[in-house]
Amino acid sequence: MSGPLYVEARAMAGPERMLRVMDALAEVFSDLSAGRTQSPPRTVLQHGPERELLAGTALWEGRGVGSVKITTLTPDNPGRGLPLIHGVVVLTDLENGRVTALLDGAELTAVRTGAVAGLATRLCAPEDAEELALIGAGVQARALVRAVCAVRPVRRLRVYSRTPERTEEFARWAREHAGRPLEVTVCGSAKEAVVGAMVVCTATSTAGRLPLVEADWVAPGAHVNVIGGTHEEALEVDPALLADAFVTVEERATAIAEAGEVRAALAGALIGPEDLHELGALVDGAVVPDGRTSVFRSVGMAIEDTAAAAALYGAAAGEDG
Repeated sequence: MSGPLYVEARAMAGPERMLRVMDALAEVFSDLSAGRTQSPPRTVLQHGPERELLAGTALWEGRGVGSVKITTLTPDNPGRGLPLIHGVVVLTDLENGRVTALLDGAELTAVRTGAVAGLATRLCAPEDAEELALIGAGVQARALVRAVCAVRPVRRLRVYSRTPERTEEFARWAREHAGRPLEVTVCGSAKEAVVGAMVVCTATSTAGRLPLVEADWVAPGAHVNVIGGTHEEALEVDPALLADAFVTVEERATAIAEAGEVRAALAGALIGPEDLHELGALVDGAVVPDGRTSVFRSVGMAIEDTAAAAALYGAAAGEDG
């Protein structure tokens, strides 16, 4: 009997695999909202300033798979020339208990986080959105470009980060590897990047309580993906943005526990729990965006890793769909 398949980072690249992961996520979020599967909270152990060891496990009964992911988060690694995230994902077959695949955890995290934002963009953003704004220029920003470009006709990209050298490097990458010709502009401020864009993505490792994006910078009817922040009180966007927006989350209880903007907006009575719409309800058509500015606040869940691992393993093994 052969051992588990190792799926390395380069085997997760390309728009077809990104879309395959999006479709798997749509299926698993439908199951999650319907109570057909569960995603237990991750175990997070802190060691040193803002450094974390994370472990997450989940079962996706609908596909007959389970996964365990172990990752490390080291915010000062980029300054050392090392990745922010290291890790591995173990995929298992629930029928026979076999370990079927080992997947590069850092790349899988980037792909599935990009894909969940891409899914939210597919469900919420204006169909003719041509301009994308990015706050952040790390590994995750690259996955966001690939994901958003896979579901919307993006022609122009504006990017800002607090590290000019990394931002210029990211801009060069985007011009060459986004999968389509893009007009890329490096901006001198977050406001310059955000104003007028119909899709906005924030992907930073901020631990701060001072928002990086103010509410009045965001164009009416735009869609905003908020995926960064290093803990449950960190803010990337002004919580006031949520007050008049159509707000989407992966799972209501998880967002209330872990999403800084959601927690702040609830504490300030800007929104109530009933204003948080789960992705699964959008996938199923039970809730439909109404044309307002939309905000998707992601925190990442173990079941997303399971779905992404299943999709990427299937692609690497040559399985259909």
